[in-house]
Amino acid sequence: MIKRYLVYVDGRVQGVGFRSFCMTHALEHGLTGSVHNLENGLVEIQIQGEDEEITEFLKEIQKGNRFIRVDQISVKRIPENPKEKKFRYESGSFW
Repeated sequence: MIKRYLVYVDGRVQGVGFRSFCMTHALEHGLTGSVHNLENGLVEIQIQGEDEEITEFLKEIQKGNRFIRVDQISVKRIPENPKEKKFRYESGSFW
């Protein structure tokens, strides 16, 4: 079943390649959506796909890497977007 979530990520997630990291993992799991930096230092992700794939995606981004540190993830279910076909990396940063 296709679901869509709005995700806010807090930690060392701006200026460390986190958006590219998210895009890589979203594509690996066949997910659609977008990722972008917010002015308050958080990163916003909209993620859509099979629930099991989203769960795996969230586990992977939670782990981070040697540059990325995720302190907190907030997840909220939102309405699906049936017309969405890809995952977008929205440029621009505030760090």
